[in-house]
Amino acid sequence: MSLTPDATASAHAPDRPGSARAGAGLGLGLDAGGTQTRWALSRPDGTLVARGEVGGFSALLLDSSAGRVALAQTLQSLAAAVIAHAAPGALRGLQAGITGLGEPDGPAGRQLRALLAQQLGLAPAQIHCDSDIAQAWHALYRPGEGYLVYAGTGAIAAFIDADGALHRAGGRGPLLGDEGGGQWIAREALALVWRREDDAPGAWTDSALARHLFDELGGADWPTTRAFMYGGDNAARRGSIGRLALAVARAAEADDPDALALLHRAGRELARLPLALVRRLGVRPVTAAGRVLQLHPAIETGLRAALPHDLPLAVQQPDTALAAARRAALAP
Repeated sequence: MSLTPDATASAHAPDRPGSARAGAGLGLGLDAGGTQTRWALSRPDGTLVARGEVGGFSALLLDSSAGRVALAQTLQSLAAAVIAHAAPGALRGLQAGITGLGEPDGPAGRQLRALLAQQLGLAPAQIHCDSDIAQAWHALYRPGEGYLVYAGTGAIAAFIDADGALHRAGGRGPLLGDEGGGQWIAREALALVWRREDDAPGAWTDSALARHLFDELGGADWPTTRAFMYGGDNAARRGSIGRLALAVARAAEADDPDALALLHRAGRELARLPLALVRRLGVRPVTAAGRVLQLHPAIETGLRAALPHDLPLAVQQPDTALAAARRAALAP
């Protein structure tokens, strides 16, 4: 659910000294979003060995031949980056949070485990794939503790109860929901701009929001917007549209009133998700996370304004990849 641009395979030096090749039993954790995949290697004692980023991927890529090719290329880049820090046989297991994976034990989950196993030299039984929201939740809470509202390209809230069951609100995708997420922000901003163009062609020149959007798109004409919004592969386009929210944030930083109002409304939309869980499951602390919360303060302001004052709210970015790696290193 990242809004940062796609990265080529890269890795950061370990946070602590020591060679990964000297030990065994390393856990690998993945936080795979539509635009970026973060990975981390951990020893069983929780020590971070290495971390890095490769291009994003999602379970939705399995739905098309072009998507499967892109997925294979990303996993090859991932394997090359990880193998540079882990000797053959050093990996104990993998915990992966993958956007678009609705049923971890369904066909998509099985396909992803097989592909990851092939690239990383693991047995499918050593790999646990789950949704990105579930892995992010585990990075913050223990079962039964609190609610997570996560806003990246999409938007969802989640809770895992004491029995391990996942409860969710939102996360229905761009056609049915995801209000408050990056793609929703981008869509609402472009819709506003083009409605005004219907009324007064050329009005965009007086709007900082429109200028920032069109600068990002590379043109102020309708064919450019149409090609961006409707052309190309659906899964890849989803991340690209989500990144357009960065242009809305730049307009808000320039005090554009439309951008500020839209981002405040995004925060209010995000508040609906944990409130739905509160009504269903009772009052618990709420953590808000995801790249959207980092776009502009107006989003957090709108979120806090829409929540009851007595409902605890923290804004925190979980280290999902590292938390997953630590769990993988301790797997039986």
